[in-house]
Amino acid sequence: MRIYVGNLKYGVTDDQLREMFSEFGHVASADVIKDKFSGQSKGFGFVDMPSDTEAGDAIQALNDSMHDGRKLTVNEARPRTERPNNRRF
Repeated sequence: MRIYVGNLKYGVTDDQLREMFSEFGHVASADVIKDKFSGQSKGFGFVDMPSDTEAGDAIQALNDSMHDGRKLTVNEARPRTERPNNRRF
């Protein structure tokens, strides 16, 4: 299951995100999303856990919990939708 993790402190790394979820089971991947130009965290990330049971336990335990002084938003990630190609130049 792919899990969305929001309201992360900007200094959180991929490894710290993985560690946060690994106590609930196997973590296939953990990625903090970064701005492609500055490289700074955007304050959210995604975690992939192969077991839906373990992922559900992690969501239940971590949603609305405090991490580094911030209240996390943790839920099942929604499918990515295509955005229109309305780029500004």
